[in-house]
Amino acid sequence: MEIDYATALAGQAGLEGVQWLLNAPPPREALRAALDRLLAPGVSVGNLVLQRAKYKPGRYMQAYYAAELRGEHSGTRLVEVNWLPLGKPDPRGAAEGIPAMQAEIAERGLAAPFRALAADDPAWGMWVQIAPLDAEYPQLARLSDPAYVRELLAADPVVQSRAGAYQITPIRYRPGQRHVLRYDPADAGGQIDHARTLFAKVYNSDKGARTFKTATTVSGWLASRDIGIGAARPLAYLPDENLVLYPRVVGTPLSDLLREPGPATDAHLRAAGAAIRALHATPESLVELQPHPFAKELKSIASAAEYIHPLLPAAGATVKALLARAQALHDALPPVTPSFAYGDFKADHLWITDAGMTLIDFDTCYLSDPTIDLGKFLADIQFWYDGYGQPGAAAAQEQFLAGYGELNAEQMARARLYEALVLTKSTVRRVKLFDADWATRVGRLVDRAAAALEQAA
Repeated sequence: MEIDYATALAGQAGLEGVQWLLNAPPPREALRAALDRLLAPGVSVGNLVLQRAKYKPGRYMQAYYAAELRGEHSGTRLVEVNWLPLGKPDPRGAAEGIPAMQAEIAERGLAAPFRALAADDPAWGMWVQIAPLDAEYPQLARLSDPAYVRELLAADPVVQSRAGAYQITPIRYRPGQRHVLRYDPADAGGQIDHARTLFAKVYNSDKGARTFKTATTVSGWLASRDIGIGAARPLAYLPDENLVLYPRVVGTPLSDLLREPGPATDAHLRAAGAAIRALHATPESLVELQPHPFAKELKSIASAAEYIHPLLPAAGATVKALLARAQALHDALPPVTPSFAYGDFKADHLWITDAGMTLIDFDTCYLSDPTIDLGKFLADIQFWYDGYGQPGAAAAQEQFLAGYGELNAEQMARARLYEALVLTKSTVRRVKLFDADWATRVGRLVDRAAAALEQAA
């Protein structure tokens, strides 16, 4: 089949067509040309590093790049690209706030060397946005401005920064979702003080306030327990900016240490089990959490896995059968009273520091069956071990479960049920669609998820 834009986006050319859209020279050059048209003379686009892609068959392909700039203004800018059906423009392109925000970004000196930070290419159904443009987060412009940030943090009664300047780096640029910025303080000579680096999470709802309160409360509660496991305590919440500031955590994520199994890694896995056990003892009266029912989890996985079916029909059929089987198994188990669940308990959220194990990122806490956290970590172990191409995932899981402590048969069944579901979700969300081995790895991990579900039965 001859591949063109329309057949690729519709999924009619299968995996080959989707990967053509992400990797092949024609669409890549169309993107490069769109960016070049926005650049000032003397500057061009060098490497385009594809970092993430999200595909909804026939509706859109969303991709995120780091664009390297060459010429008078070198550096890297984060870019979001949406490919849509021909003749269907991105509705965000007509957002009322875009012209004003672009003008503000330019006035603050943050646009250069780009003359504009948004563009479309109707011939390719393409809509492009460049950091820090996001009309749904109007404060992102000023929070990316070193001069504004220096004054903001100096005036805050908690932070009281004395930095002469700030170097600001976007860590996560996801228009319409959430943004993360890194603030590195510098002295008059430009010397960075890494000990006082801050990470800024930007929100556009009351979730920022809720996350700040949860993270502050739980980190304090864990500190009072004095069990060698702590949590990254946010430094401040700035309500006028809907901004949560965190100090830098210095250490190594547990996910990196899983590359080298052995006694030290086993000890960390047992500590991870003890950590989530301690978190599950968090009194519900300490925090206000939203419920996260099983139906919501199942629906989110079905939605995330939608694109698998036309690209890998066999894996898609396995996922469909797995979700139906999971629903049946869940319905057969006695109901559980929802309690505190961390919600995103995985190895790259656990850091090994000089002070002990430190848990980061409290954005996903909710009221649910707490065994979802066990299943999440069991699935995460499988995911990392598969990615590293090494055996021993089952033994690593046993170390984690030993650290958590005794589980009855019903709790173990629930943990394995959630392991199957979360491994499926991790597979369809985290395995990169543009990688050459995407099909092989997705098929393998989906089969492992199905095997985990059999253990739950």
